[in-house]
Amino acid sequence: MPLAWRSAGIVPLVVFAAIHCSEVSTRAEVLPQPPCENATFPPYPDLVNSPAVKVWGRAESGRDWTPPACTEWTDPGFTSLVVTAARFRHDSGVEELLRRVGAISKHVGIRYWSTTRKRWQTLITDAHALSEASGDLRRKDFTPGEMAEGRTLYFLQEDNLSGKAIYRMRIRSVSPDRLVFDTENIGDVRYLWMPIFHPGELQSITFLDRESQDVWRYYSIMRTGKNASLLTAGYEASSINRAVAFYRYLAGIPTDKEPPASP
Repeated sequence: MPLAWRSAGIVPLVVFAAIHCSEVSTRAEVLPQPPCENATFPPYPDLVNSPAVKVWGRAESGRDWTPPACTEWTDPGFTSLVVTAARFRHDSGVEELLRRVGAISKHVGIRYWSTTRKRWQTLITDAHALSEASGDLRRKDFTPGEMAEGRTLYFLQEDNLSGKAIYRMRIRSVSPDRLVFDTENIGDVRYLWMPIFHPGELQSITFLDRESQDVWRYYSIMRTGKNASLLTAGYEASSINRAVAFYRYLAGIPTDKEPPASP
């Protein structure tokens, strides 16, 4: 049965929103289509009903899914896909959005609604920019000037359930009306010291497009690879709330604003 649409009237930024996803089945013929050449699916909701979050599990389509070419993801398949589509108000231009994306240390304290504990909890417990891909050479947050199109940057992040992992962020496109960036883990992600995602098994890509002077469109796909640990399945509501937390951060909305997307 198709997963029902989930909306909340309210950004991975990092891919941990995909850690807790269910294996609900969905129609194989209707899969994510980011804002590239074809019509976007799911479509953008209006400002009042943003964001909309849709989750796919691998039960029907996950093993053979071919990512859209504009994602530049070469491996087929998934264990889970979490797509967030939204419109939000923002009148400070792309430079301020770049500043939010690059402010890795500001991820610490992002909150989400825990459906298990029925309370707001801290999602990101540690995060900082890195000077290089290996080691822990922490540095100040990335500035908009450093985040030029084509740049590759690295950061370390830890969420409230998993151990620390290093991520690569690529700035794919920057212009006054568009910002596209992607992230991918380059180190293992662990749960209770056991690897649940190996390098490259957590990916996200985010598209930000200016619609008008003070309205932007947000579209994010977060994918867990088809060989991800089965321990990551079965938490649809949690994955929705985590995805909304990252969207709210990037959109400048308090991440623990009532109501939660999925109570």
